[in-house]
Amino acid sequence: MRVDLLSREYPPEVYGGAGVHMEYLARELRGLAEVRVRCFGADRDEPGVAAYRVPGELAGANAALQVLGVDLEMAAACAGADVVHSHTWYANFAGHVAKLLHGVPHVVTTHSLEPLRPWKAEQLGGGYRISSWAERTALTAADAVIAVSAGMRRDVLAAYPEIPPERVSVIHNGIDTAQYAPDRATDVLEKQGIDPGRPYVIFVGRITRQKGLVHLLHAARAFDPAAQLVLCAGAPDTPEIAAEVTGLVRGLDRDGVFWIQEMLPKPEVIQLLTHATVFVCPSVYEPMGIVNLEAMACETAVVATATGGIPEVVSDSETGLLVPIDQGADGTPHDPERFAADLAERVNALLGDPARARAMGEAGRARAIEHFSWSRIARRTLDLYATLRA
Repeated sequence: MRVDLLSREYPPEVYGGAGVHMEYLARELRGLAEVRVRCFGADRDEPGVAAYRVPGELAGANAALQVLGVDLEMAAACAGADVVHSHTWYANFAGHVAKLLHGVPHVVTTHSLEPLRPWKAEQLGGGYRISSWAERTALTAADAVIAVSAGMRRDVLAAYPEIPPERVSVIHNGIDTAQYAPDRATDVLEKQGIDPGRPYVIFVGRITRQKGLVHLLHAARAFDPAAQLVLCAGAPDTPEIAAEVTGLVRGLDRDGVFWIQEMLPKPEVIQLLTHATVFVCPSVYEPMGIVNLEAMACETAVVATATGGIPEVVSDSETGLLVPIDQGADGTPHDPERFAADLAERVNALLGDPARARAMGEAGRARAIEHFSWSRIARRTLDLYATLRA
């Protein structure tokens, strides 16, 4: 069986969970089928991987139109595939066109949904209507839809009620627990100026409304002053949110704040996660949240929002603490001050009880190993492909 995996992101150009998913799914599927990866961006040296750039004629067009231009080239290249499998709206339209053009099944993995990310209109303008159209067109016509969590499945069926429920399956994201494992060395901390002898709270994610960094920075005003705060946060969606985050960081009246804006190599992130007392995921929208699994695999306790698929990953009071959120349709908390206060309260509970935090970290790694292996996920994905070709 030849499977063509379609995505905007693929190493080394990875900025979110979908790119992480693609990296490991492709790796595991290669032992089970012929896999070709089609992605955006610069040429890749990896065999079986083809990258596509924005057509020159669209260089000055809206970003959403540029995506569709790339998608058409990707779809044309899928001739000969037995199954096409697209990830995120950036590649969903390529999968849909390939299905029509080549007469092959199209599988979509939903890592997020455009109707649940209205803040993207700030970033894309009218292109948000195009991205929403592309996603709806592809998902409603797909032969199978994979949701990365049960929460994501509920969202898919609510946003697109015309999709038959039996067409939507849950296959969770995974984690490589051989790669994501505790690193007790401290050279990365020392390079960044972080004191290994002081506890610290860490955030890893993009600067976007979805990831809730603004709420974390409001909560940080109430964190135990003995703790450091490490922010691995870059790639802002808009100049406006970049300016807002910059102002909030500068306004923190505490020492030991480290804002790392460049994307660090994976081993460096692993070491930073390992030594943190608490990893915080304040997302207001998170269909699954691979980053929580990454922290758990590094034996770090997690404080995360009880939204989307996060409660399926973080076991409350066992591997971390969940923060309730009462939110509107756009994800914004109805009471941001309450949400920030609840976030701070749970972070401080673990900062004040390091033994409990360590126990949660150990339980988190055990859970990651037992329930979220990539080999298991790849096998379930291949089994799904087989049902479409029967």
